[in-house]
Amino acid sequence: MTGLKPRDFVWVIAGRLAVSQRIGGHGFQHRRVRREEEIIWLRDNAKINTLVSLLTGNQNISSYEDAGFAVTHEPLPTDLNVSSDVPRVLKAIQSALSPVNAVVLVHRDLVDETLAGLLAAYLIYSGMVGDPIKAAAVIQEILGRPLGPEARTMMNAAAR
Repeated sequence: MTGLKPRDFVWVIAGRLAVSQRIGGHGFQHRRVRREEEIIWLRDNAKINTLVSLLTGNQNISSYEDAGFAVTHEPLPTDLNVSSDVPRVLKAIQSALSPVNAVVLVHRDLVDETLAGLLAAYLIYSGMVGDPIKAAAVIQEILGRPLGPEARTMMNAAAR
């Protein structure tokens, strides 16, 4: 099999929900050839069939669709409104995962505090983890990074 594993790719829920940086890189680091190789890897190695893009623009959406992925675009602004943006994105992730055969990748420019918080919030929102402290611990272990105040605010919004 060919292809290139996307940067920061990691499974949040083994075989069902993964996260990574923007496919092909972000900003000046983005390369079309790299994007194509990462798409091949996602499709052939990780068996991803659905993408939830949180990019503010519609970059790469047509490339994802051309590769056969089901795509949901939920633009996430940098000035995040926790009370409206977090529930909207959590519902989009839940909807993307609703088909039993869905294997979903959620991505943004970088796997940052916001994305980490959304993933922890999703664990609470979905009912997989009932305790926000445990959800934080799980995501910190998976991503290998601590969660700060922004992420914890998102988790609290999901717990309501």
